[in-house]
Amino acid sequence: MTDYDMVLKHWGPVEADYNTHGNMVLTRLFHEHPDTQKLFPKFVGIAKGDLASNAAVSAHGATVLKKLGELLKAKGNHAAILKPLANTHATKHKIPINNFRLITEVIAKIMGEKAGLDAAGQQALRNVMAVVIADIDTTYKELGFSG
Repeated sequence: MTDYDMVLKHWGPVEADYNTHGNMVLTRLFHEHPDTQKLFPKFVGIAKGDLASNAAVSAHGATVLKKLGELLKAKGNHAAILKPLANTHATKHKIPINNFRLITEVIAKIMGEKAGLDAAGQQALRNVMAVVIADIDTTYKELGFSG
């Protein structure tokens, strides 16, 4: 079974409720790595205790996970999906590359807790995301963004 397939095998619960899982991912990211919240201007003023009930946090988390779902289902053939994302994250949002690594770890933990993704599956997600992040970094370098 490929890394993509190992993760996709447990993607159903995430896909069934993107808003809830997306909120969990961003809320945990902001709690574990408080500096990341500053990268989201519309979330800067939200108190840590209010993140879990914030509809905008849920909606953006859902957007993140839907895009991850597209990338997983592309099984490595993701250039058309990833290039526009990398462009906006470099030129508009100015997201440092390490933040993709941070959110990968949070997603792995959440999927372990909520979707039954075991240690091997979490490593498979890290492997998939290592390729995705390397491709994002290539685009960053092409654009002269040193994120």
